Amino acid sequence: MRLRDQLLGKKSIGKTVMPEIQMPDATDATDSVQARSEESMTTDSNVSSTLNSSTQVTQPAAVSESADPSPSSDRQSPAQIKELIVEQLRTVFDPEIPVNIYEMGLIYDVDVDPDGATRIRMTLTTPMCPAAEELPPEVESKARLVDGVTSVQLDLVWEPPWTPDMMSEAARLDLGMT
Repeated sequence: MRLRDQLLGKKSIGKTVMPEIQMPDATDATDSVQARSEESMTTDSNVSSTLNSSTQVTQPAAVSESADPSPSSDRQSPAQIKELIVEQLRTVFDPEIPVNIYEMGLIYDVDVDPDGATRIRMTLTTPMCPAAEELPPEVESKARLVDGVTSVQLDLVWEPPWTPDMMSEAARLDLGMT
């Protein structure tokens, strides 16, 4: 063992320096567990006597079997889910244009079934768009983030072809096109 390692209380194993670990005696661990168990029993009996002398404990009301346990009452409507999807899609930007793809008019349709199955029809500015590999997967993953969406089918379409006329008024203003 090197002098430096001896001073630091470490053992050298090849080039790796490992700290020495001291294991506690098994009887110490048993005594500790026994002491904690006795403390717990004392605490439990104190709590029990306190409850018996000053507090009435009531049982929870039984749940009616006629109650509908399904979360359908908490389920969002397809229109609400669609709004949340559109909100998520407004966070997706074409890397070359500083306007979100929804305002750009690249999302043609978002359809949500009552069971949460979602179909998104979208296009790109051109078939040779450099973001063609990035945008569709990002759109799909953003839609999947929405509560209530059970599946996403993304259709990348080229008809009708995208034109700047499909942009919202806000997008045109942002790009200085008005």
